[in-house]
Amino acid sequence: MRFHTDTAYNELRPHFQERIRHDELLARYCTFGVGGPADIWVSLETREELVDLVRYCAERHWPLLITGNSTNVLYADAGVRGIVARVAFKAYRIEDQGDGTALLLADAGVSWPHLLQELAPLGWGGLAFGIGIPGTFGGGVISNAGAHNEELGQVLEWIEVLDARGVREEDEDGFTLPLTRRYQHDELNLSYRHSRFREERRVRFDERGRLIPARRRMIDPPEIVLMLGIRLHREDPEKLHAEIARYKHYRQMTEPPQRHTGAIFKDPPGDQASRLIALANLKGKKHGKAQIAESNANYIVNEGGAPASDIAALMVEVHQRVLDQCGVDLELDCELHGDW
Repeated sequence: MRFHTDTAYNELRPHFQERIRHDELLARYCTFGVGGPADIWVSLETREELVDLVRYCAERHWPLLITGNSTNVLYADAGVRGIVARVAFKAYRIEDQGDGTALLLADAGVSWPHLLQELAPLGWGGLAFGIGIPGTFGGGVISNAGAHNEELGQVLEWIEVLDARGVREEDEDGFTLPLTRRYQHDELNLSYRHSRFREERRVRFDERGRLIPARRRMIDPPEIVLMLGIRLHREDPEKLHAEIARYKHYRQMTEPPQRHTGAIFKDPPGDQASRLIALANLKGKKHGKAQIAESNANYIVNEGGAPASDIAALMVEVHQRVLDQCGVDLELDCELHGDW
């Protein structure tokens, strides 16, 4: 079934009003600052809106891409066809267990840094290591985000997802309605920058070194994080504030000031991607308006006006040079979406 942008926009406009836009530049929402237009862009402010939109798109066989803060996403210069919907619901509550611990129930759209600013004065610890992680908790689950030798999986109890795996583009006669399910910690296959959801999103390099984005599904991703249950513990607020300040300072000292990709590649076992990239003499390497950062070779900075193609070209060159000179097949730590 073909996607007709005007038809979809006119049908969805009454539901989302000013939160739906036509031909919206994705560069405005991506930390890289690059990306062409989405046919339709919509901001989802409630869990119910997300569930309804997924079911609506499934019934009409409309392509739908769900995003968060797009902190580890590179959108193509040609943009993304279909509907791109941003998870913007960010409620949370704390259930005090009465024994010095609590369960944090956080929507997928909750921002890690913003939440910490509210938790610290209350004396709830366990998440301070993530003060410099710019994404949402929903995205953090996918990559098992972490810093300072800690990661989300260490405090994560469970997550709830909307499971749309029964929706298939080739099935014109019917589909399995998306349903909500809960995964316990041990079902998530969490490890370094990995979860059960990461493999299907993985960007690969073919035998010629070219980028191969993950296959897009009609409802993408097919399992969408809705809520997380996170374990907290009591800490002295003053000590928490000091810890957060220390982590902030470290981030400021080690990250480039320009708009950047964050870490491009995962660290291989027993080594660091930044060391290998520097060893391949790639610090400061430029392609158009994109550059390998001088301060940390595992970052690509946008010097202003760089297209996605410049950043992708550097990713390809870094991967190939490190493979040729160091014999290490680095794995990308970001996703590619759109028409590449």
